[in-house]
Amino acid sequence: MNRIGTILVGVLLAFILASSTLFVVDQRQFAVVYALGEIKEVINEPGLKFKLPAPLQNVVFLDRRIQTLDSPESRPIFTAEKKSLVIDWLVKWRVSDPKQFIRNSGVDTRNLENKLSPIVQAAVNEEVTKRTVASMLSAEREKVVQGVIKRLADDAQSFGIEVVDVRIKRVDFSANITESVYRRMESERKRVANELRSTGGADSEKIRADADRQREIIVAEAYRDAQKIKGEGDAKASALYAESFGRDPQFAQFYRSLEAYRATFRNKSDVMVLDPSSDFFKTMRGSGSGAAPAGKK
Repeated sequence: MNRIGTILVGVLLAFILASSTLFVVDQRQFAVVYALGEIKEVINEPGLKFKLPAPLQNVVFLDRRIQTLDSPESRPIFTAEKKSLVIDWLVKWRVSDPKQFIRNSGVDTRNLENKLSPIVQAAVNEEVTKRTVASMLSAEREKVVQGVIKRLADDAQSFGIEVVDVRIKRVDFSANITESVYRRMESERKRVANELRSTGGADSEKIRADADRQREIIVAEAYRDAQKIKGEGDAKASALYAESFGRDPQFAQFYRSLEAYRATFRNKSDVMVLDPSSDFFKTMRGSGSGAAPAGKK
């Protein structure tokens, strides 16, 4: 039993010793080996690695993936035309020099972000104050980003990091002028709408006047053509009447008398006082006088 116990103790001690000297480096990490508080080695390659047992050597791991730093708060920034804008940004960064990173910020990335945030904010402020609101809302936003990246280059190197990208997430007016901007936009839209309405009303009146003019012209031309056709018809009728009446004068006299009677006795309520022996009733008075000429043929 004593021998078995000794063997177990030896295996246990060997396991403890191995666990204190072996460590695994992930491909997503840097491994920084400390020797008595001093950085001894930085391991970039993944795999199983060896070190001296603690406390002679210790290992600290740093994430080598790209990290994101968002703007901690939205502060108004004045543009070149003294307009207040609220700008939200983000920075993509990663550790490029583990030794420098640890010397400057330790092993906690929050320390680095607390130092980097005001520097980024100052760089954004400097770039925005050189431009107008229209520039910030147009393609020049990319120039602002490039300017911020250039300004961060030296600071990033001193921090032991690489700034991969800078992006502006939001550009907005501050709350105190947003309402006035909306009112100005609303009044401008109303002005444009009123102009369109007045222009449409003028065009409508113009179209209506043109239509009325064309209607008057069409009616006048139609009336002219009708009168012309009517005149031609009356002329032909008169010629036919003249030809017919010229052949038989007595029939012409009889026809004119009938037309006179038709025009005179058109309404039943008409009252006329005439002498029955007058020539007006000659045709109605004596049918024999009308038949006599017919017997002479």
